[in-house]
Amino acid sequence: MSKAAKSATGKGADGSADGSTAKDGGKTQRGIQSVEVGGRVLLALAQARAPLALSDLANAAQIAPGQAHAYLVSLSRLGLIKRDELTGRYEPGPLSLRLGLQHLENQPAFRAAVPRVAALAEAIGFSVAICIAGPQGPTIVRYEHAGFPLHVNLHVGTLMSLPATSTGRVFCAYLPADVLARMWANQSGAPASSAMTLPDHGAAFQATLNAIRERRLESSVDAPSPGISSLSAPVLDSSGRLLLALTVIGSTGAIDVSAGSPTARALLATAHDIGAELAARPSLLASSAS
Repeated sequence: MSKAAKSATGKGADGSADGSTAKDGGKTQRGIQSVEVGGRVLLALAQARAPLALSDLANAAQIAPGQAHAYLVSLSRLGLIKRDELTGRYEPGPLSLRLGLQHLENQPAFRAAVPRVAALAEAIGFSVAICIAGPQGPTIVRYEHAGFPLHVNLHVGTLMSLPATSTGRVFCAYLPADVLARMWANQSGAPASSAMTLPDHGAAFQATLNAIRERRLESSVDAPSPGISSLSAPVLDSSGRLLLALTVIGSTGAIDVSAGSPTARALLATAHDIGAELAARPSLLASSAS
């Protein structure tokens, strides 16, 4: 058993059977060690970004498999973790998902975007997605349906390709290089140190990114899905930092993705209005970042 595993079952730092201590503002506060070990299990699952077998989860959380099983039973009862009956692997449960959505809904940029995106979708007659930067790349966190159904599987949780989608290229244009390298590595399977040297990041791709920064807009026609086209625009804070992206999706031929089209102008105006609201209340972003 590892040292970490022993500490999960042994006495806490204050001599109690299940206690831990931590410094908070100069004060030593007593905590519950078993809760913190359970937190390590949840963190290991979150960092894996994929369902894990018991042994892999125990190893990642640095506790013994037998001890991990006891924690998994309790966490499953709470709905924080669930076990796939077919594979036997563990993944985030419904309560974890509810907590994640609640955290997202409390973010100022998301709150400012939701009503405007709903109004935009209704006004232009095309579906609109709100995308944020997830560990593996741009991820849809809100999808407003409008117009005719599309023959494409887009929903909350969909991961967008960095090079192949208009959304992904917007994120490539604005994200810091180190963040982008990790995303690219997660999508390509290449090491983060070499991911940014892939052919897609040559001179032509950099020219595309420069054009996106200049016009704050990117389009995609029949890619990555034939018959589907899109327009994507960044929502930036006052310093030019990317907060999220808005993407309009429609059937090719029905949607005009040219930069001067009414749809493009409406999208740009919505992205600008969201950024302007946040700039007018900088304390919102400051509090969310702290």
